[in-house]
Amino acid sequence: MSDSVSEPQNTGLGRYLPLAVIMIGAGLAYYFFRDYLSFQALADNREALIAFRDANYALTAAVFVLAYALIVAFSLPGATIATLTGGFLFATFPGALFNVAGATVGATAIFLAAQTSFGAGLGARLEGSEGLTKKIKDAIDENQWSALFLLRLVPAVPFFMANLIPAFLEVPLRRYVITTFFGIMPGAIVYTSVGAGLGEVFARGETPNLGIIFESQVLLPILGLCALAALPVVLKIVRGKKGI
Repeated sequence: MSDSVSEPQNTGLGRYLPLAVIMIGAGLAYYFFRDYLSFQALADNREALIAFRDANYALTAAVFVLAYALIVAFSLPGATIATLTGGFLFATFPGALFNVAGATVGATAIFLAAQTSFGAGLGARLEGSEGLTKKIKDAIDENQWSALFLLRLVPAVPFFMANLIPAFLEVPLRRYVITTFFGIMPGAIVYTSVGAGLGEVFARGETPNLGIIFESQVLLPILGLCALAALPVVLKIVRGKKGI
């Protein structure tokens, strides 16, 4: 499979249709479903969800992955709740796998929509630019794998921005999908494991600790992965300075 990106052929207003559909869908989905994308909604409906899962496991898994994909594609503020729900319904495994699959599908949808609408044109402008902008673009192009993994691994980068930025930098689809799937896995496993323990949290009438990813025992390994992803870039800079 080629790792190159072909120039979109549609240059008319139709190229903006995918992004327009996502934006309109996001507005409608937020208006109609925002009350259902909350921890309280999960707590109130937990028994019904468990009963439906026990009676229709495969269907529940399929609907869950699709729902997660739509939440991400429409950039709705319910991805964290969806991740917790994945752990609550399916345990850490295969819950983490379902969460990652849904998030990757949704992220790919918004990536393709943004790339079709603006990506090629903006990428060409950046490529033809000069000065600092061109240097940044060239640095990312030369180290795309590392840059994409860093976008996914660094907890401070909003997921929505990590979905859009690669679309504007002419990142190949295959590379985007691979780095998204594996890059979001560490964080997904953490929050899925939190969701897997929601039964006890509900029993105590408490709310889950969503800041767990910033605790040292979780954050330090993730930062270690970030350092590993950045290593090729650092080595290239060091070798360049040494003239190797």
